[in-house]
Order: sequence, then C-alpha cells, then structure tokens
Amino acid sequence: MIDRMVLLGTKGGPSIRKGGPNPSSSLLQLNGRSMVIDCGIGVSRALVEADVSLAQIDDIFITHLHSDHVLELGPLLYTAWTSGLTNPLTVYGPVGIEDYWSSFLQAMSFDHGVRTIDDKRKPITELVNIVTYREGIVINSNDRSVSALRVNHPPIEHCYALRFEANGLSVVFSADTCFHPPLADFAQGADVLVHEAMLGRGIDALVARMAGAPGLRAHLIASHTMAEDVGRIATVANAGQLVLNHLVPSDDPVFSESDWKAALTKTWSGPVTVGKDGLCIPLLKADT
Repeated sequence: MIDRMVLLGTKGGPSIRKGGPNPSSSLLQLNGRSMVIDCGIGVSRALVEADVSLAQIDDIFITHLHSDHVLELGPLLYTAWTSGLTNPLTVYGPVGIEDYWSSFLQAMSFDHGVRTIDDKRKPITELVNIVTYREGIVINSNDRSVSALRVNHPPIEHCYALRFEANGLSVVFSADTCFHPPLADFAQGADVLVHEAMLGRGIDALVARMAGAPGLRAHLIASHTMAEDVGRIATVANAGQLVLNHLVPSDDPVFSESDWKAALTKTWSGPVTVGKDGLCIPLLKADT
C-alpha cells in the first residue's frame, strides 16, 4: 500500500446537487493503515471508487458532529459489516459520538437482529470500537501518532484539527474553523496541510440559493476561513503543500480553480491543490 490521500468529498455544507461534489470525507493511507477522516454523504461509494474495500478500513476519525461530517458514519460502518467486516475497527470522535452510534444501532436493530441470526454474522458491536477524544494525544504507538487541536467553529464546542504522523510523514487536517492562528503552530512543518477554505466573492451567491437558512451568512463568516487567511496559516506553519478542502462555495460555475489560487497569491507562495472529489494525492516528504 502506497502512502496517499484521496479526497472523497470536498464540499462544504450538507446539501448536494446533481453533478456536484459530495460533503466532507477523506481517505488517508499511511504506513499500511487505511483511515477515513469524516463521513459526509457519499463516503461509502467514494471509498469503493477509490479501490478501498469497506471491510479493510482500519480507523475512522470524526472532527465534529455537523451533519456534513458525520451523516454517513453509521451507514458506512453498517455497509462495511454487511460487506464482510471481520477485523475490528475503531471510530475516534468528539463528545457525543457514542450517542450517535447508540442511536444508529437502535434504528437498525431489526435488520441487525435478522442478519446476526440468519447470516450468523458476529454482532457489529463486537467489531466497532467507539473512542471519545479531546484535545491532545489521540494515538501514540510505534507505527503512528495522532494528535488533536481544538479549533474555533462556533457554535460547535468540540471541533478538532487532526495531525497524523507515520512513516516519516505528517499530514494535518484543519477540520472546520474560522481563522485560528494556533493552528499554524499545530501544523508546523507538516508535509501536507489540508485546510478548509471559503471564497469571499462567492458567499452572497451561495446564501441566495439556500432557502430556509436566514442565519447562514452570519454562520459562514463567523465559523469558516477565507482563502487568504488559509494562506497565512500555511505560510506561518511552513507547510510543504497546501490542499484546499471543504470548499465554500464548491459547485458555483462562476468560480474556477484560478479564483481560489488568485485569492492565495498574497499570503502563500508554495504549492497548492484545490480539492476535487476523487483526487488522489501521493504523500511524499516535502523535501523530496
């Protein structure tokens, strides 16, 4: 297994449109482990399209409990189980993740009972381990380390950036956050910084087409990071590569990749990738 990252869903927000990108999810394959970061709608299909067997996922990390990051967590786990999951996997999530999982299991109790009896499957509860994490060290083992930084994503109290280190590589996911200078220290020297991004010129058009959410514009401004500020974080962090993800807006035909890159020119001079669903990024040391 090569070290790589696949962007499974790159859209900020829970809505989906015909032909558009899926909400947030990423695959990180590092040092022989397959890890999923966030589980927006479409993650199960996107993993299969990335040639990843659902039954071979090792870990899942949820950055926070907004629906565009967690809505398909239960269905992904359940589909992995019905697809032949036999090795235990662990879900790491913030406060509230156990409530999500127990509620999902309750909703699926009829089907689960049928399949454990009729198919003679091991109960899914014996294969899925749920771990609640907070800021600090999440995993520290011989083959990898994962650490978490609480970021500022109002009104969500528990939202965490994640730093993965293994095989001499470091990858940082910002999660959803407004401009948060401590993130630059957390991501210091990362080979890849995956950061959410918002294009200021696209906000009003996005809000105009989103009926039923009169507070959306205020939320976007207070809770997410303008592309220019993403560049500031990446520059201070001395990141090897910047990947823009959780794009807002993500599917407005008025804006293209060049608009995102233009917004970064004053604050970031390094390599940048504008996220697209299905994009595979090989992971290499920044100096190679």
